[in-house]
Amino acid sequence: MKPIATEKAVMKIESENLLTFQVDSRKNKDEIKKEIEEMFEVKVAKVRTNTRGNKKIAYIRLNKDYPAMDVATKLGIM
Repeated sequence: MKPIATEKAVMKIESENLLTFQVDSRKNKDEIKKEIEEMFEVKVAKVRTNTRGNKKIAYIRLNKDYPAMDVATKLGIM
């Protein structure tokens, strides 16, 4: 799992409490959700995925009680 730190991804962190990761294309949404919750000790509200070529992008919206900005700071994105 690799965080994506583009300008658009940073804007989504600030405005929508949404984190963006490149994930293993074999993982499903439930596996991604469980891994994020265990890794960062947060609650995930929703997971959306998009497959681009051979890459799978996961858009993870966190629960309102857990700011994505804190997780992004831990990852070194912010």
